[in-house]
Amino acid sequence: MAASMLRGRTLNLFTNGLRRFSSDVANAVPYNTRESMMNQMMYSDINSQIGSCMPLSAMRIGTIIHNIELNPGQGGKLVRAAGTSAKILKEPTSAYCLIQLPSGVKKLIDSRCRATIGTVSNPSHGDCTLRKAGQSRWLGRRPVVRGVAMNPIDHPHGGGEGKSKSGGRWGRGSLTPWGKPTKSGYKTGPLKRRKGHRLRRRKKEEGRRKKEEGRRKEGKRRGN
Repeated sequence: MAASMLRGRTLNLFTNGLRRFSSDVANAVPYNTRESMMNQMMYSDINSQIGSCMPLSAMRIGTIIHNIELNPGQGGKLVRAAGTSAKILKEPTSAYCLIQLPSGVKKLIDSRCRATIGTVSNPSHGDCTLRKAGQSRWLGRRPVVRGVAMNPIDHPHGGGEGKSKSGGRWGRGSLTPWGKPTKSGYKTGPLKRRKGHRLRRRKKEEGRRKKEEGRRKEGKRRGN
């Protein structure tokens, strides 16, 4: 009984001594030093925090980011492929932030959207070559069959003699498996409202626009 009481007293004395020692060490650090340390943590360089996720409004101009949201709280939608990254072009002080995507397109995204600092790993993914056809099957990629090689019941391009689309003397226009045309800029995808303000067009779109303007000018000249 006496031994147990003695052990309890020594344990209490030891814990009290530890508490006094920790408080003395904490008080030994000046308040100004602790305050400067906290300020350094708060205003540290964001570019050095690779892998941290935060809103675009908390980042700076020139930051390399990936896995960007389109709407606040929706989750990452843009720049998620291997080795890709985007760049902030203007200081995100307003409601929208200007970002340059890997394709070269400049897009305005809500500053409340979150993104991850840094680039996506495995940049050499595009350099890998498959040794045989079975290796693509290991990756879950199924083979793609041309519509010309199918039967008429399976695809609009199927049937006929030779490599024809079974569409008469001059052939037939390219169609989807469901019969919608795919050429001349026909829209085959679902009707969705484009969200996000795109400022710069892609190179293909700029080339098409220039060709259309040239054709219009030639038509006007010929008409006059």
